[in-house]
Amino acid sequence: MSATESILNRRNFLRLACAGLFGSKLPSALLARGGDKHTLTWVPLGHLAKEKNIAFGFALNYGLLSTNADYDALVARECTIITPENAMKWNAVHPERDRYSFTQSDAIVTFAERHSMKVRGHTFCWHRALPEWVTRDVTKDNAEDVLRQHIATVAGRYKGRLDSWDVVNEAIQLKDGMPNGWRNSFWYRLLGSAYVDIAFEATKQTDPSAILTYNDFGLEYENRSDNAKRKAVLAMLHALKSLRVSVGALDLQSYLRAGTKESFGSDLPKFIAEVRDLGMEVFVTELDVDDSQLRVEGKARDEAIADVYKRDQQLILPSASVSAVIT
Repeated sequence: MSATESILNRRNFLRLACAGLFGSKLPSALLARGGDKHTLTWVPLGHLAKEKNIAFGFALNYGLLSTNADYDALVARECTIITPENAMKWNAVHPERDRYSFTQSDAIVTFAERHSMKVRGHTFCWHRALPEWVTRDVTKDNAEDVLRQHIATVAGRYKGRLDSWDVVNEAIQLKDGMPNGWRNSFWYRLLGSAYVDIAFEATKQTDPSAILTYNDFGLEYENRSDNAKRKAVLAMLHALKSLRVSVGALDLQSYLRAGTKESFGSDLPKFIAEVRDLGMEVFVTELDVDDSQLRVEGKARDEAIADVYKRDQQLILPSASVSAVIT
């Protein structure tokens, strides 16, 4: 396949996908013909989303952003919000106990500011991406101090510059067998469920104007696992709100699957409405479709993938509760 053919195929895919993301059919302006009647004029997805009061963007790869001008141009054209894919995780910004490294995160935030984009920070509490020194040196006695110091340093560096922070990531894992569905994670083992309260409090103290979010996966499908996880996450959010913890939004990671015949049901918009009733926004933060189970190729494959995006987004966007979609 030539480079030109590859680009055209990706464009065709985007046209199909954005039809599902932001409407059941493409508005004529999106694919308006140019003056020569052969060139398609592309309306950026960020523009299309903005018309529906939704921020749209990507998770940014620093390696590409720092070396690939075409990648920079694509992001600048399409996005109104971005997330550093890995550049703000612990192992990237805090590789040693007494050393921080902000080269990658600074570059991404500066790029976003230059193009008037919002930035979503990712992430303060996760069971993965921890540098070796954390798992070696952090104990029950010093865990709270280490966590607060890390948040104060990182959030403090970007105070007032980020739209939102992904404060806690994937705290619920029912199969771990912990009370109330908590994941038996590194932070949970040291601090119990209080680590969530601590992380949100520390972030609020450091960057009070940012929206503080809880981020998780496995909440989208109509099956026993996702149904149970929705209930556990909703119970956790109710508990946090009762404690006056400053959770401003729930993030649906939205790792979707094609070729599996799974369905999205009425329980998902109901769940989103219940989250909204708690006074929280809803963000779609890691939207993706796993196509490894598809047995078709070419245009049929692209259409099958786009259909998954479309069915998911058509179910949740009419609620007007979702204010950001990030792929």
